[in-house]
Amino acid sequence: MKTRILIVDDEVDALGLMDELFKRNGYETFIAHNGLEALAQIREIEPDIMISDMIMPEMDGMELLEIVRKKYPSIAVIMNTAHGTIETAVEAMKKGAKDYILKPIRLDEILSKVANFAHMSSLMRENDYLREQLNDKYNFDNIIGRTPKMLELFELIKAIAPINSTILIRGENGTGKELIAKAIHFSSKRVKKQLVDLNCGVLAENLLESELFGHVKGAFTGAIKDKIGKFELADGGTIFLDEIGEISPNIQVKLLRVLQEREFERLGGTDKIKVDVRIIAATNKDLEKAIKEQAFRQDLFYRLNVIPIEVPPLRDRADDIPILVAHFVKKYSQAFEKKIVQIDDDMIDVLQAHDWPGNIRELENVIERAIVLSKSDRLSVEDLPQNIVYSNMIAVPELQAEEDSSLTNQVDIFEKTLITRALKECNNNRVRAAKKLGIHRSTFMSKLKKHQIGGDNKS
Repeated sequence: MKTRILIVDDEVDALGLMDELFKRNGYETFIAHNGLEALAQIREIEPDIMISDMIMPEMDGMELLEIVRKKYPSIAVIMNTAHGTIETAVEAMKKGAKDYILKPIRLDEILSKVANFAHMSSLMRENDYLREQLNDKYNFDNIIGRTPKMLELFELIKAIAPINSTILIRGENGTGKELIAKAIHFSSKRVKKQLVDLNCGVLAENLLESELFGHVKGAFTGAIKDKIGKFELADGGTIFLDEIGEISPNIQVKLLRVLQEREFERLGGTDKIKVDVRIIAATNKDLEKAIKEQAFRQDLFYRLNVIPIEVPPLRDRADDIPILVAHFVKKYSQAFEKKIVQIDDDMIDVLQAHDWPGNIRELENVIERAIVLSKSDRLSVEDLPQNIVYSNMIAVPELQAEEDSSLTNQVDIFEKTLITRALKECNNNRVRAAKKLGIHRSTFMSKLKKHQIGGDNKS
């Protein structure tokens, strides 16, 4: 979708010049001769960028700016004037203009400014579109993805949300397992009832049992009155049990009974309490290994693993990083009231090359930090922590002479030479080196491993 630019100016020559300039550079343009015409156009076309003259008949640029900022805050406004002073332009910036240009117009300057806003607008528009699609179709909240693995995940959730089967979500820390559970609940027939969540890995056994099943007065020291547990609270709805791999053998037995019989007893009580609850569990542990080590019950695993969901780590969906970054930039620039209009491509390259052991949670923290510390309206590599910047720097080995002169070996030597040369020219940035060689990142990473370049070759 082309970036839409609305040009507002009462000077016909200026309108024609900018209209032709932007059309030649691939933008979709619209024109208005004054503020009133501009407002009428905005209601029809919803432009991404508006370039407005300051002094016009019927409604001047400042009045137009104030209306647009109130009613259409997503439009990036650039003020254009040959009148007044720099102070006037600064006043426009204070009232919400993203930037300003002075007449006579410098074509390279205005193209550069528009390109920055167009890039940012494109990312935001794509992110908003994905959010709208996900929210409308799947009731997702803050789940962003367009890679094949994520699209498959979305389709799976769409298929299983309406049914009542037990679900086990597996994935590394920070991949968004809790968001997946919420998406399932809010897309299910149980949406009018509660979604109750509990992190099973942070409580001692007796406290966890009380949280899950409740207790009666006098069940233990400090139990001064009856308490309703999470399962009772979730009756008719969904219970999300995070870190399920951390529960003790005793709790495993009691949870198994709930799964089998749909009933339980409060801690210290004897009355059987029946519930209608959908169970969604999540873990980052290897439960099959835990079963072999007799740390997790096999029968409980089979009861939980009716419908398994695997959430991919961020390193396996690097193509999602640009829209995730745009999402977090929008979130935190609004939260901290900071104007960010550009995200440098080099910064995206570095972020895509990082392993992200903390997954999306780590990426979000990095972007939040970058916005807090940034001293300009653009984010660049300089705004990233050093551990992120240097995480993809690898040692380039010295090439050794080979006695084997077979064709296969000579081809391998040539391939290794090209790869090491590309790495040197790209300052050891794997993503940029892969692009330079014209091969996919996964292919490039496999060749690094094949030629033993860069130690453990984490990707």
